[in-house]
Amino acid sequence: MYEISVETHFDAAHSLRGYGGKCEQLHGHRFKLVVTLNASRLNKTGLAYDFTDLKRDLEPITARLDHHCLNEVPPFDKINPSSENLARTVFEWLAPKFAKGNAKLASVEVWESPTSRAVYRP
Repeated sequence: MYEISVETHFDAAHSLRGYGGKCEQLHGHRFKLVVTLNASRLNKTGLAYDFTDLKRDLEPITARLDHHCLNEVPPFDKINPSSENLARTVFEWLAPKFAKGNAKLASVEVWESPTSRAVYRP
């Protein structure tokens, strides 16, 4: 099994409703997004999936989140924009792209600081 990952960043603000601490206040992060694919075989070029294509696949997602208040971006207007919910939601947005073909979406990581991350893998 092959595993490839790309990372990208976006800047956004959020507040955690009902948190009961300082993160309930509006604050911002430079979020790091790491997307990992698994593939059982390589294509004729020797790639599991092209890194350039994967980065391109992520562009509409980061554009949807970058420089926004996440609490105003659906579905985070209804659910808390926690790193955990972000990771699952990005996975769900991206998964249809990999429904067919060799490469499968394995996980999405959301880092909200250099030392704090959440990972979603179904």
